[in-house]
Amino acid sequence: MRDRPLSGIRILDLTRLLPGPVCTLHLADFGAEVIKVEDTGLGDYARGLGVPPGILAPIFVAINRNKKSISVDLKKKVGKEIFNTLLKSANVVVEGFRPGVMERLGLDYKSCKKINPGIVYCSISGFGQDGPYKYKAGHDINYIGYAGVLDQIGLSGGSPAIPNIQIGDIMGGALVPAMSILAVLLESQRTGEGRYIDVSMTDAVISHNYQALSSLVSVGVAGKRGSDLLSGKVPCYSTYETKDHKYVAVGALEKKFWDNLCHVLKRPDLKRHHWQNETADFELAKKELGHVFSRESQAYWVRVFDKEDCCVSPIISLDEALCDPQIQKREMIFSTEHPISGRSLQFATPFKMTDYEVSEDIPAPKQGQHTKAILEEIGFSEDDIKRFGDAIRF
Repeated sequence: MRDRPLSGIRILDLTRLLPGPVCTLHLADFGAEVIKVEDTGLGDYARGLGVPPGILAPIFVAINRNKKSISVDLKKKVGKEIFNTLLKSANVVVEGFRPGVMERLGLDYKSCKKINPGIVYCSISGFGQDGPYKYKAGHDINYIGYAGVLDQIGLSGGSPAIPNIQIGDIMGGALVPAMSILAVLLESQRTGEGRYIDVSMTDAVISHNYQALSSLVSVGVAGKRGSDLLSGKVPCYSTYETKDHKYVAVGALEKKFWDNLCHVLKRPDLKRHHWQNETADFELAKKELGHVFSRESQAYWVRVFDKEDCCVSPIISLDEALCDPQIQKREMIFSTEHPISGRSLQFATPFKMTDYEVSEDIPAPKQGQHTKAILEEIGFSEDDIKRFGDAIRF
């Protein structure tokens, strides 16, 4: 087995909760050494979300595998000494504080660059490092609200629907930073120079809001909730309730798929109601399809469309998805035994590559679990560690 792509890369992760740790999870799975730099107080408070004291929350366990933890008080002089020593051997710093916090600590990009010119420094925040909202507090619901995305989610005439996957946090606070870090790492390996990366979760979401942008350009206004091409306007791209009160998803956007769907359902009269036909009656076709699908169970329709090229699929829960043969074949879930929390389910990486296999080499760490070992590795003696006193925790 070859080394993983990011073997030898050291990342200092000062983020917590969801966005940043998911970003560094992907980088850790690529083989980077990710060191969680936590304070000596609460640390990453995702550890205790919704669980009794002494147990690690399932979400913390899932997004912090293959990471180490050093607990240090960065507000103290010796804490900065530790961080700056660690910085000399690092390739990447990822932080998720509000703008200005790292500068007040004396650990902003300009300060870090003086110590390590090749450092790749990524700041993840809700609204970015400038602009009138840069100091605003927020969460995913706020970011996708400002980005014009939440307004698009939900049924026509209804309230906005809050998604249970955090679009701003994952797209904006995890995937975009990870992509940016990898790009600058590649450049840094060539030039020896790092860069500063400013990621706004709101920016990242709005920059991917293509369907609404298309409507805005075409007709001068973004489509109303539930009334755009991909949000429920057309019968060939919609959801339908089945007899057992479950649902199927129809994604027959292309005419060939729509025609085949109408053929399978023995409703050739509905073929003329494809979205590209100017005389189509969308409401009529949706109503008729609703009647058809409501006559049989979801399982029945799964059997009917199993071999048909129509883009029809069941809408299933996560526990059902994990039992689905496609998800299982792709090995997208695996189980581990955490030394504190016991059995844990983990999502595998969403990429497959040659000579690579995802694994949990290091379970999600206790706060400060690796403090002493890391300090010794970067050259601090036993006397130094004693000298640090309550500025560290292990």
